[in-house]
Amino acid sequence: MTSIRNRSTLGRFPTVNFGYEEDKEKETEEAEEAEENKSQKENSCQQWLWKVCPCCCPKPNDDDLTDTLIIGPGDENPKDSTNNSVTDDDELEGNWLHIQFTIRLFVTVQSVDLMKSKSGENRTEHHTDLYQSENCIIRRGQKFHILYTLSRPFNPNTDKLHLEFKTGPLPTVSKGTHVIIPLVEELKGNRWEAAIVSQTDKSIKLSVNSPASAVIGKYQVSVETSNSTKKSVFTHDSANDVYMLFNPWCKDDTVFMNSEDERNEYVLNEIGRIYYGTENQIGVRTWNYGQFDDGILAACIFVLEKSGTPPSGWGDPVNVVRIISAMINAPDDSGVVQGNWSGVYSDGNAPTVWSGSVEILKQYHKTSGKPVKYGQCWIFAGVFTTVLRCLGIPSRTVSNFSSAHDTDVSLTTDIYLDENLEPIEHLNADSVWNFHVWNDCWMARPDLPEGYGGWQAVDATPQETSQGTFRCGPASLAAVRNGQVYLKHDCPFVFAEVNSDKIYWMKNADGTFSQIYSEKKVVGHKISTKAVGSDERSDITHLYKHAEGTEEERIAVETACRYGSKAEAYSSPTAEDISVEVTMDGKDPNMGEDAELTITVQNSSSEQRNVFLHSQAAVMYYTGVHKATVRKDNTDLAMLPNEDYKGHLIDQAALMLTLSGRVSETQQVLATQFSFRLRTPDLIIKPIGKAVVGEKTAVEILFTNPLPQVLKAVIFHVEGLGLLSAQKIPYGDIGSHASVSITEHFTPTLPGPSKLLASLDCKQLTQVHGVADITVEKRMTLLWPCTNQGFTF
Repeated sequence: MTSIRNRSTLGRFPTVNFGYEEDKEKETEEAEEAEENKSQKENSCQQWLWKVCPCCCPKPNDDDLTDTLIIGPGDENPKDSTNNSVTDDDELEGNWLHIQFTIRLFVTVQSVDLMKSKSGENRTEHHTDLYQSENCIIRRGQKFHILYTLSRPFNPNTDKLHLEFKTGPLPTVSKGTHVIIPLVEELKGNRWEAAIVSQTDKSIKLSVNSPASAVIGKYQVSVETSNSTKKSVFTHDSANDVYMLFNPWCKDDTVFMNSEDERNEYVLNEIGRIYYGTENQIGVRTWNYGQFDDGILAACIFVLEKSGTPPSGWGDPVNVVRIISAMINAPDDSGVVQGNWSGVYSDGNAPTVWSGSVEILKQYHKTSGKPVKYGQCWIFAGVFTTVLRCLGIPSRTVSNFSSAHDTDVSLTTDIYLDENLEPIEHLNADSVWNFHVWNDCWMARPDLPEGYGGWQAVDATPQETSQGTFRCGPASLAAVRNGQVYLKHDCPFVFAEVNSDKIYWMKNADGTFSQIYSEKKVVGHKISTKAVGSDERSDITHLYKHAEGTEEERIAVETACRYGSKAEAYSSPTAEDISVEVTMDGKDPNMGEDAELTITVQNSSSEQRNVFLHSQAAVMYYTGVHKATVRKDNTDLAMLPNEDYKGHLIDQAALMLTLSGRVSETQQVLATQFSFRLRTPDLIIKPIGKAVVGEKTAVEILFTNPLPQVLKAVIFHVEGLGLLSAQKIPYGDIGSHASVSITEHFTPTLPGPSKLLASLDCKQLTQVHGVADITVEKRMTLLWPCTNQGFTF
């Protein structure tokens, strides 16, 4: 008896018995056997595909959802076998088709933790734990961490993830205001990058690097996840904005300050002292900078935004301090404080009322940028210090007594008298203030020649315009001190404040003026700031000018005034027949050896010349910031006609020589600078044996300490592409003139030529490194045709 079922029908037959039991049982056995054979065949094919092409046919894992659909004839609504929706009645309707399918769940971000707690690692390691804010506040050039919770565990083989940081109204990738941060296997440093440092179930912890030149400001943060077919963006939430600041703790940042005590004073100290009065009666008042107070960081960022300047320029501290200098005063751009020297303050506060910056900045922010009434120089300077320290730029408030105000770029303070020696008031625009307060800020000056980094004078009091805006600086104190007023920014004005001569001019009968008298020691006295770590007054006049009346100081004045509008106020030399040159013979000197320079002074005249020559040798940071003066010399030379003089300066570790002098007979001024480097020793790297892919090998690293002192806590760094990832090898101390050898083992992963790099790091000696060329051979593999098995030798 035959079955009523059509054996060609696809699918599983319902278990219904019409009385034909034998046929039913036989049919069931045949169906089960066919299904088993089919399953085995499919499993074999699937396993083969997994081996041949794992990317196209990946194995299911715990993240995959597997389900079965049962589809009946003509049914538009498939039944899910997991919800027991298939009944016996359904099966009676007709034949059914089982379809097993796998859905790979797409990974998405569920939440983000910027680890922004004040006691958390981000805030404490970045020295931002003092900010009374719940925001994520970090410093550039230093890694920070973010914790993401995902919809499922992250699979680095199939899932992709990157971060996006945006700042400003029109974020642009090319301008550094829209940053796409890739996920990398290992952080390299000083660039935008992120790496997974830990993973627990559905959570991943990222370590994120930023370059030391990154734009500062408020960033909006988002994260994108994707695979080959789909992407998802975890959008920006204002509660997760990131504030990026300058980093005086980072050696690669141009605002880096080496001294911990000075960082504590000029970045982290919230209370200051401001000096006023006269040079003989100096008064002092305490000022609350409050740079970490709640809302002050947001107010400082608002000041930058209110300037209307492009955020792409906010990575350069020179540019930022010029912006802030203009924005602290009200003219031009409705800045923070409106100045008033009239004595009438009825519609605002008298300048003497304020005792800190916090109230001023909060009021400015709260009123969306309405200038606060009223201020004078110490108010501008106090608020300026707050903003700079808040943004991470080391700064201090500075008071100058008997401070000149030069209005015509003459670099002199000019007093005009009529024929009867009465002052001509409408011409006497220059003035000397009892005191004036401005700011110093600390930074390298890569826009200037070497030697002009370090402290820079900046002034927010609206006195004169700079490039059409009321602002001043940054002016290098080193340039001001030596009269090098041709260096930017606003060195002529600052020089005149501290070291201009007061010159008296009398009107002649023909309407011209003649110089009748000059005073040389009346401007720039007792320049003062709060001492580091105490409430004492620190006199820093020597940073702004040479000692009054010395030959160096007079040379600086006359050098500066040559670039002023009244260069005729100083007699020109009757001849310029003396030349000076500095040279170095042979190769660059090695670290620990003497540096021998030759100073050549040549008299090309036919008469004897008497020359006063001052020399100074100084150690410089690589950024051009002056570190220490190591030697000074004064020399008087009697130069016979057409005579050459050669002198030798021998010194250890002098990297810049500055010469200045004067010829007595002609008043010719001599000046020159000579920069040089001391050569550090190399690391010698010697390969040990052959380098083969997958096989362990080694190199020997040799080093000799060139210094007569112990190198403390030495660390060797070794890395090589395809050889080994970056490794730190703590070594310890290396004695004076001692030689050491270390052996580093590694297993190459890539064949071909490569370079192994090594460097040495310690406080006493830097820039010590070496390189070795290493060619990695392929690993030999012999195949036996009979078995297709490989044997490695």
